[in-house]
Amino acid sequence: MPEAPRARIAAVTAHLPATYRTLDDIRARIAGTGGYAPPPGLLEDLTGVRGVHVRDDGANASDLAVTAARTALDEAGLKIGDIDLLLFAATAHDLVEPATSHLVAAKLGATCPVFDVKNACNSFLNGMEVAASFIEGGRYRTVLIACGEVGSLVARWHAPDRQAFLRALPGYTVSDAGAAMVLTAGPGHADSPGLLSSRFVSNSAAWEACTLAGGGTMHARSVHDDHTTLRLNGDLREAALDILPEILDTAGDELSSARAGAFIAFHQIAMPQYRQMLDLFTLPESRCMPAVAEHGNCAAASLPVQLVKAREADRVEAGDTVALLGLASGFSFGLSLIRW
Repeated sequence: MPEAPRARIAAVTAHLPATYRTLDDIRARIAGTGGYAPPPGLLEDLTGVRGVHVRDDGANASDLAVTAARTALDEAGLKIGDIDLLLFAATAHDLVEPATSHLVAAKLGATCPVFDVKNACNSFLNGMEVAASFIEGGRYRTVLIACGEVGSLVARWHAPDRQAFLRALPGYTVSDAGAAMVLTAGPGHADSPGLLSSRFVSNSAAWEACTLAGGGTMHARSVHDDHTTLRLNGDLREAALDILPEILDTAGDELSSARAGAFIAFHQIAMPQYRQMLDLFTLPESRCMPAVAEHGNCAAASLPVQLVKAREADRVEAGDTVALLGLASGFSFGLSLIRW
């Protein structure tokens, strides 16, 4: 009986808009609204982030995704007609309906099936899981995952007091970004490159810890800042600690392989959380990259951005094992192992 194919990464790309907004620029804008005025240096001290990338005027999530997707297709040596399935995987979307994947497909000229994969900042990682399952099952041979994030829209500019400012803190480090990955069927031998395994664990009881509420049925037409901006309502680290035993039970072997691998990318919100992740999962710092310090929190594009930066720095070579660790509000944890 022939071996099942393995989903191989033919290309991975990232698009970071050229406009850069420093956290001091953000502080000045907050201070200029007449509400709470954070003192100079406070945002940098609290987050360890220098600044974030900001989209061009009028650019939507689909536009950022399309820019990254076109580069990925070129890198893979493919045309859009070679794609059997297109997934849009991001926290952002252009419209409530239709799925943003349709807008991405229309801009690329794709005629293949499309749909969105949405699970907060684990959207891209779940998109990889979905794509790999289709490829391994023989349903599709080549899948394009596209991601577009517009985090600049979720910052709260008017904070009436320090408490409101601190609840809105995660929104000040979120970047606009695009990312894309082409996965295609390859040999399924033991030593073949590709996606080796994926493991996911959820603690959905912690869904209220971090929310962006506007636009859903709870607050469909609300324009209140509490609903239209990213809001921290609880402790995401506590949500992770609550299910740490389940994570270790479900993905313990993969975590051991991750620590021994050449490179480990994990979702990054700010530098304190970066340090917490190193400690929580006993990750070797020499194999990780604190991309959040320079590029901010790229939401679901965070993992592909780190992969691209690692390849540019020659930290990932053919045959290397790479680990992707995802954390997302909701709360969910994911881990994928890849042989490059």
